[in-house]
Amino acid sequence: MTFVDDRYSRQELFAPIGKEGQSKISNSHALIIGAGALGTGLAESLVRAGIGKLTIVDRDYVEWSNLQRQQLYSEQDALGRIPKAIAAKERLLSINSSVKVTAYVMDVTITEMEQLLEGVDIILDATDNFDTRLLINDASQKEGIPWIYGACVGSYGLSFTIIPGETPCLQCLLETIPLGGATCDTAGIISPAVQVVVAHQTTEAFKLLTGNKKAVRGTLYSFDLWENHFSSIQIEKMKKDDCPSCGKEPSYPYLDKGNATKTAVLCGRNTVQIRPSVNKTIDLVKLAEGLAVLGNVSSNGYLLSLTVEEKRIVIFQDGRVLVHGTKEIAEAKRIYHQYLG
Repeated sequence: MTFVDDRYSRQELFAPIGKEGQSKISNSHALIIGAGALGTGLAESLVRAGIGKLTIVDRDYVEWSNLQRQQLYSEQDALGRIPKAIAAKERLLSINSSVKVTAYVMDVTITEMEQLLEGVDIILDATDNFDTRLLINDASQKEGIPWIYGACVGSYGLSFTIIPGETPCLQCLLETIPLGGATCDTAGIISPAVQVVVAHQTTEAFKLLTGNKKAVRGTLYSFDLWENHFSSIQIEKMKKDDCPSCGKEPSYPYLDKGNATKTAVLCGRNTVQIRPSVNKTIDLVKLAEGLAVLGNVSSNGYLLSLTVEEKRIVIFQDGRVLVHGTKEIAEAKRIYHQYLG
């Protein structure tokens, strides 16, 4: 036996996987959307496990603040502001050159999502915003591809697995999972929280890819490492027959371009307006408390203003946001998701 032949031997010795399961992993295609903390952890775990093909997508580049928890990147990547997807691919191929790694530097919208799903067996959520997750959810339901939700901030994290036709989808659980709120840029994050979520997502992926569906955790798992709390909530009964994404007559609302996050450059104002795809009422007082550590915050009861990155962000109670100081929609969306989730 050569060292190459021996590569996955310890994984194959794990009875639920075995040689047959390893063969299934090696013939599978995983799509990871997001190449930040969760995305890099997931990508490395799958590549080391011998996934056949991995597609990783991200719109951002490597910064110094990423290095604390985004495990594929180096100081050289941050110095050169290398796009995350490109830096990730280079590192992943140095770990396992037999895996076919495809990297895209792009913002995933409806059009991109449709193109990315060809031949994909599983989708892993490593995004930083709910708009993209809702898009993943509808695409998953329409194409019948399972996906694994994951999120973390501070010392808190959660994860659950969505199997089209069997489990509740993200839309079903919107009342259970808080929309937006704190982000890593407002509340910080510790790397162990990332690692726990990655462990759960990767393990669930192994179960699905090797045909061990009965072992899939049928709960919404959440934890707070700092407070020593964890919970596992049964979600089977939360599946809704009238759900627009997975119900008896699905309409897949987030694949409708009319329901996507709406952006517009305001004429003559060097400002981009962003309307989120999900209607929500913002608690401006609570939001001001969370954003105060980042810059100058002011509020008048109707709107909140934050000055950061030489830009002024104005947030209204209905969720509408104005990003002053840029006409670039991509930059405005980056700032929006970075500070508002």
